[in-house]
Amino acid sequence: MFWKRFKKNKLAVIGGILVFGLFAVAIFAPLLAPYDPDIINMEQVLQSPGAAHILGTDDLGRDVLSRMIYGTRISLSIGFIAIAIATIIGVILGSISGYYGRLIDSLIMRLVDIMLSVPTFFLLLTVLAIVGPSIWIVMFVIGLTGWMSIARLVRAEFLTLKEREFVQAARSIGASDARIIFRHILPNALTPVYVSFILGVAGAILMESGLSFLGFGVQPPTPSWGNILTAGREYMEVAWWLILFPGIAIFITCLSYYILGEGIRQALDPKLKI
Repeated sequence: MFWKRFKKNKLAVIGGILVFGLFAVAIFAPLLAPYDPDIINMEQVLQSPGAAHILGTDDLGRDVLSRMIYGTRISLSIGFIAIAIATIIGVILGSISGYYGRLIDSLIMRLVDIMLSVPTFFLLLTVLAIVGPSIWIVMFVIGLTGWMSIARLVRAEFLTLKEREFVQAARSIGASDARIIFRHILPNALTPVYVSFILGVAGAILMESGLSFLGFGVQPPTPSWGNILTAGREYMEVAWWLILFPGIAIFITCLSYYILGEGIRQALDPKLKI
């Protein structure tokens, strides 16, 4: 039934194809990249797109297409690992908050309110300025600051499901709280989490690109779409391709994830008709 609903949404299908295409590019990057992304060639600095270099070269003579292909790996890795961390934290805290309620629920929700009141991007900049930028720090910081919406979604599902008959039956036979939470309620509360995960990956990719553009994300020579944009910032008037192509890649990637996430949400929601 999910597939029948999903395939009726042609836009979502296109988004899914693009997302899987990005995965294929990331997996087969060594086969698809025409050049080594880290080789410097000062004789080919800032060459415009042509037959030898389809997307041109950067300020160090490196092939932009190769660096963007390898940058796909970095962007997708950061997006998925960061949101996986956020999802685990959000699911655990949301489950505990929704199941136990009362004081525990109040404390966790006040923590969520505090986290939501802090501008995430500026918090990321502060942390990275203190500990220093690296790909792993970027992943963990994005993950540790992105769990609040997932916690709220899971809490809302738990508040509804914990009063259902199957939960009461599990309690009556002496099932432990941990078994009720993770075996009986949580599997039925994950539908909105799937959608939030997909949309969160797009948000994490966009945030990483912004951090890299400002110099706080993935550091050179490791290629990422954000630091390719950073390199092109100083040459906008003479090397337009360093801004245009990474920008298009970020836009298409984020749009694909948002379209796919919305398609999955509609396909999983029986109240919505496509």
